[in-house]
Amino acid sequence: MTPGILLRYLQEQNRPYSAQDVFGNLQREHGLGKAAVVKALEQLAQQGKIREKTYGKQKVYFADQDQFDTVSDADLQSLDTKIVALTAKVQGLQQSCRHMEAELKELTSALTTPEMQREIEQLKAECAGFAERLRGIKGAPKRVTPEEKEQVHRERQRFCREWRTRKRMATELCEAILEGYPKSKKQFFEEVGIETDEDHNVAPPDP
Repeated sequence: MTPGILLRYLQEQNRPYSAQDVFGNLQREHGLGKAAVVKALEQLAQQGKIREKTYGKQKVYFADQDQFDTVSDADLQSLDTKIVALTAKVQGLQQSCRHMEAELKELTSALTTPEMQREIEQLKAECAGFAERLRGIKGAPKRVTPEEKEQVHRERQRFCREWRTRKRMATELCEAILEGYPKSKKQFFEEVGIETDEDHNVAPPDP
């Protein structure tokens, strides 16, 4: 079977192939082994059914051209015209496929109608919850006035300034003591019982 398959393939394609090319092109469809392909090609070449050419270490095989009719220049020109037309058609189909693939990707990534309906219901429920909270805030018996809010803000600024001032004073006092203290800063803090902002991972907020 193998020689017949290879002979028919080379005649239909009518172009040179190496044994590896033939094996790769026909292995999946016919399940041919590489050794069987090489042996069959050599056998066909010895029988004169195909031609063999050697290029360096590689051999190529092709159909015997004597079996084909001579093609005129007009026929060649006609074939070239068909090739150009078919190439343009292939390019158009490839572009169309790319557009359809992009459209398919967009559609598959979009929400389905049931998913969209569920999301709408979820958003409606969230909006209803926000509206209820807003009504509760607006209906509260006592709300913070802008003046009260401003007063709280001013007090916060005052306390922050006081915090930074006292921290600076404490730091300067400790540094003055440490100039004549024989031990380390850490040992001094432990003996005196000083806890710093850093010990509690806090810092004065921005003004």
